[in-house]
Amino acid sequence: MERTLRVGAAVFNAGDYHAAHDAWEDEWLALEDDTADERLLHGLIQYTAAVHHVRNRNWSGAQGLATSASEYLAALPPDYRTVNVGGVRTYLDRLAADPEFGERAPPVPLTLDGTVVRADDLSFEGITDAAAIVAADSERFEEDVIADAATYGREEVESGAAVTRFVALLFEFVGDRDQRSLIYQRLEQHVGRRRSREDDVSDLFD
Repeated sequence: MERTLRVGAAVFNAGDYHAAHDAWEDEWLALEDDTADERLLHGLIQYTAAVHHVRNRNWSGAQGLATSASEYLAALPPDYRTVNVGGVRTYLDRLAADPEFGERAPPVPLTLDGTVVRADDLSFEGITDAAAIVAADSERFEEDVIADAATYGREEVESGAAVTRFVALLFEFVGDRDQRSLIYQRLEQHVGRRRSREDDVSDLFD
């Protein structure tokens, strides 16, 4: 649950509100209804959806989801699993009362242990999860490029490489939404070169 929460929070806090729910959905679906963890993930998923609707100026959708999300979180302690549940509920209640409030105030960032979770706070496995989620949410990015970058990055980590090009680019890809397209181009180029080298070696034995 800890990794799941951190990955979703980092994606959400990077501004990828629609994508963030994918970090939590599989684990949420596997939980028994109305347990504390199920209510937490259900509420967070609906929180991300409410914010997404605000961005699209779908006021009725935002209002309904804000109301529902707040209800799911209501039974939980304000710091359940160290998540800022109380702060999120306060924002949701404001949004439910006035959905256009979301245009005047940014969504409350998700925190764990009192710290806003960013891409740089994730483990390597966490950042590969987050990168895959971000890539899957946009037609601009090819998921297999990100998957190969994760494979090459894992090799860098396991070998103790002095230069961790793929690792660094994966962290930047998730964390820097404004420059993401440019970062992806660089990542795609490096993946392409690595694939070509692997193909050249493979051809030697054909």
